[in-house]
Amino acid sequence: MRPRVKYHVIHMNRNRYPVSVMCRFFGVSRSGYYDYVKRLDQPAHDAELAAIIGEQQEKCDKTYGYRRMWKWLRKVKKIHRNPKTILRIMKKYELLSEIRRRRKWRQMSQQFHKYENLLDRNFQADRPNHKWVTDISYIHTGQGVLYLSMIRDLFDNSIIAYKTGTSQSVDLVLDTIRLAMQKEKKVAAELQLHSDQGSQYTSQAYFDLTQEYGITPSMSRRGNCYDNAMAENFFSILKTECIYRHLPATIDEARTLIDNYIYFYNHDVMYRGWITPKNITSWKANFYGLLNQTFAVITLHLICTSRSTRLTPNKI
Repeated sequence: MRPRVKYHVIHMNRNRYPVSVMCRFFGVSRSGYYDYVKRLDQPAHDAELAAIIGEQQEKCDKTYGYRRMWKWLRKVKKIHRNPKTILRIMKKYELLSEIRRRRKWRQMSQQFHKYENLLDRNFQADRPNHKWVTDISYIHTGQGVLYLSMIRDLFDNSIIAYKTGTSQSVDLVLDTIRLAMQKEKKVAAELQLHSDQGSQYTSQAYFDLTQEYGITPSMSRRGNCYDNAMAENFFSILKTECIYRHLPATIDEARTLIDNYIYFYNHDVMYRGWITPKNITSWKANFYGLLNQTFAVITLHLICTSRSTRLTPNKI
């Protein structure tokens, strides 16, 4: 219990019990208590400064935080106070800024598991279902926020699976993985699934499901969004080309927009200007097949040329 709280209790019961007895009981000094009483009798000290702060807040439409107010008092009014004193007075008289309030960090669930950054920004895959990236983003609507969880294959940049929900829970992530495994029957033996350090991806349930499917989790470094740039890249494309243009009014409208756009992205959008994500799989297979055939022909030609050179007699 803080001394100030103890002094308040003593002051409220000063007519019922001796002050010296209560000070000994709470382990505080009588001089400290009487100093507290003196401060109670001097409200004008704070009130005068609060009036100056309130006048300035009216002029700036309550846009000054306590740090800016502290600087303004020093430079303009030549009033020197501790920044924490300014904050206390602004809280006491409800003069805090109404904008740019810092959000309090809240841990959604206990973190159980963290994984190495196996992907290490190597966003190239030589075969399908070998490297996946996943993340959650939010879509603002007139009815609230809709959360989108998706998995993207780095081989062709297509969206393997996605789920939407009104809360960014662990179940949203798990359902996305289950859907991806149902759709993709042929999965590489060493499938990597890369994510950030969100609480959903460090949970015990996520660990258990990846173990069940034989998936090797990979995780970005703390506070480094570039490690999962390919997931962020798709969300940026989706919002720029679809969400921001249509501004969905309802949750259902947002879901419809997402469904239509992801189908369009997988099948119709030109990948790097000339091929779609779904067609790139067959294109890469044909390309590498043709490349192997060409290499075989060149190798055979070199062998035949070498043999012909050895068999031809030297001219005298």
